[in-house]
Order: sequence, then C-alpha cells, then structure tokens
Amino acid sequence: MLRLGLTGGIASGKSALAAMLREMGFAVLDADGLAHKLIEPGQPAYDKVVKEFGNSIVDASGRVDRTKLGAIVFADQAKLDRLNAIVHPRVAEVVFSQFEAWRRSGVRDAAFVEAALLIESGIHKKLDGLVVAWCTPEQQLERLLARGLSETEALRRIAAQLPVEEKLRLATEKIDCSGSLEETRHQVEALATKLRFSQTAR
Repeated sequence: MLRLGLTGGIASGKSALAAMLREMGFAVLDADGLAHKLIEPGQPAYDKVVKEFGNSIVDASGRVDRTKLGAIVFADQAKLDRLNAIVHPRVAEVVFSQFEAWRRSGVRDAAFVEAALLIESGIHKKLDGLVVAWCTPEQQLERLLARGLSETEALRRIAAQLPVEEKLRLATEKIDCSGSLEETRHQVEALATKLRFSQTAR
C-alpha cells in the first residue's frame, strides 16, 4: 500500500481533491481536522495549548476558540511555530497509526493523508509520495476573501505557509486546480488510474 500525502497552499483546492479521491474509493485522512480535534478539551494537545497561549483563547464552554487562537499565531511566526511544535508530533502519531490500520485491513493500492502543513511538519519525509494541489496566488486570495477573511488576514495565512513553488519542487504528482472542477477531476481520475495500475503491476 502506498502512503501518499496530499497538500497545497491554503485555498488551493486540496479539500476538493480529497473529496474526489474518496469518491473514487481511496482512503483519505483529514489531518487538519485531526489537529482541530487534538486541541478539544480532554484531548492530547489541549492542556499544552491553553498553557502556552493562555485562558483568553478559551470560550465559555471551555473549548479553544480557534478564531482567537488563529488571530494570535498568524500574526506572530514564533507563536505559530510553538503551536505547531505542540500539535504536529501528535498528528503524525495518529496519521501513521491510521496508515498501519488501513494496511492491516487490506487497503491495497494507495491511502492518503491530507494536510496543509505536510511539508512544514516533516511528515512528507516518511511518505511514499506527495500530491500537491496548486492554483494562482490571485485565486488563493479570492477564495479566502470569499470565505469571509479580510485581505490582511488572508495574506497573513498565505505567508505563514511554505511558498507553493517549494511545495511543487517536492511533489511526485501535481494537480492544477486553477481551472474548472471538471478539469481538476480529469487530472484526479488520471492519477487514480496510474496508482491502481502501478500497484497491480507490482
């Protein structure tokens, strides 16, 4: 079973790719969603995150307010690095446990982990390949503004990630998400065929 990463800059189309891969029958783990769960009360990263960033990030129900936490860390690279140092090792642990569970359950061709920070976290070094979704910087900004972010906040979030050119240099497969969804789907179908053929041929 190939263990593959799926990444790309924020608002570059990787979640749409993940949905298409799931529709095509591939196992895909959402590591960003997993990271959000790990900072819930009672979960492994909760106490450390609250201790590091203070009670001002906690809402009335005791949960971490991700909007408040985001405003703090995306305005200060050192604080973002500290948050990632708490969360990333715990995410990696769950990711590789899940890959092993899929392998034992009989997944044969390929399984994916989808995450914005696969490269930044170093997880990509332990994978068999990396699929990078990309679009133009103008499209990233446009999509983030459509999600309700201010231009300043959107640009901060883009700047907090590795430049897409560096991600593409590490890619084993590249998916251009700057066109229509149909154009993207054709590329994903071609990738699915390639993966299944390569595993059948082994």
